[in-house]
Amino acid sequence: MGATFSAYTFIRLNGAIKLLFHDWIYKNYPDRADKVWHLIENAHNGKVNDSRFGVRMRGEGPIADLVRQQFRKYNKIYGLNDQRWELDTTQFTRPGEQGRLF
Repeated sequence: MGATFSAYTFIRLNGAIKLLFHDWIYKNYPDRADKVWHLIENAHNGKVNDSRFGVRMRGEGPIADLVRQQFRKYNKIYGLNDQRWELDTTQFTRPGEQGRLF
C-alpha cells in the first residue's frame, strides 16, 4: 500500500536551535545563508521563531503560502489526505476508572 496521510511543519527556530542553525548555515553555506535566513524570517513576521498558536507551525506570508500551495498540490496528485479519519471512542476507558457491573 503506502502512505495515505501527510503533514508538514514550517521551519521554526526557537531557543538554542536558532543559534545552532545560524552558526551551521553560515559556516556550511555562506553563499546562500543570508537568503535562507531571511526567507525563514519573512515567514514568521520578521523573526525566525514565532510562538503564536496556530501560526507558529505553518508560517505566514508569501513563502509560507507557496509551501502550503505546493503541499496541497502534491497531496492531490498523490492521493494523500483524501480520507477523513473516524475515531472509535467506544473502546476508550479512563485509566483507574471502575468497570461497569452490567
